[in-house]
Amino acid sequence: MKDVSIQELKEKAIELRKTAITMIHEAKSGHPGGALSAADVVAALYFKEMNIDPKNPKWEDRDRFVLSKGHVCPIQYSALALQGFFPYETIHTLRQYGSILQGHPDMKKCPGIDISTGSLGQGFSCGVGMAIAGKRDEKDYRVFVMVGDGETQEGQIWEAAQTSVKYRLDNLVVFIDDNGLQCDGACEDIMPNQDIEKKFNAFGFETKRINGHSMEEIVETLDYMREAKNGKPKCIVLNTVKGKGVSYMENVAGWHGVAPNDEEYKQAMEEIAGGLE
Repeated sequence: MKDVSIQELKEKAIELRKTAITMIHEAKSGHPGGALSAADVVAALYFKEMNIDPKNPKWEDRDRFVLSKGHVCPIQYSALALQGFFPYETIHTLRQYGSILQGHPDMKKCPGIDISTGSLGQGFSCGVGMAIAGKRDEKDYRVFVMVGDGETQEGQIWEAAQTSVKYRLDNLVVFIDDNGLQCDGACEDIMPNQDIEKKFNAFGFETKRINGHSMEEIVETLDYMREAKNGKPKCIVLNTVKGKGVSYMENVAGWHGVAPNDEEYKQAMEEIAGGLE
């Protein structure tokens, strides 16, 4: 854990959002809505909470981060770029042929990616495996997993949850990015998922629901979860807004997988630079 102020983390979250939107705009492809909703937790993890070394991405004792909802990878790529895992100018190659920054995280191409993800439901299981390995090897590292709210409808999520409890993985923290919007192929359906917290509680997780855009709440909750070595895996359900920080994207399912045009990009960058309301 690093000694970083709340204000510094808020500024990092702004930089993450600006970088992610720039990547998606230039690629003319990507998923801005879910990237923006996850930005504040990603900032807290990469710039304060996680024990990582950009110069040694495969360090055995590092904390692990699994972006189970891998389609929002521009927000993770932004954190890796700002931390120095690869040259910042690489962000301009998102989704290009041969780039290390593909449309879903690729651990064989991109430094700092702990597991390739994209098939929804599978990342959580991979995180559980990492946490089991940490316990077996008597390591102190922790594993953080980011799951989308719609992703929790996959049965594999709950099989992973059962395994987490069985093996008493108190070195595992799963975040549910509960932005309340799920979409079909046409991105038209709005399907709120309101029972996630109750389900994880029932399975035996240490569970808490917080404002996923309040850096104060995020840091306070991470501090608590870090000290709760009670044999229970942790679940933090995040009340978030899809597209947070860009007025025309907020709570609009249609911005799930659409890149902004030049005019929309300019407005987005101006609004993000102004900070969250």
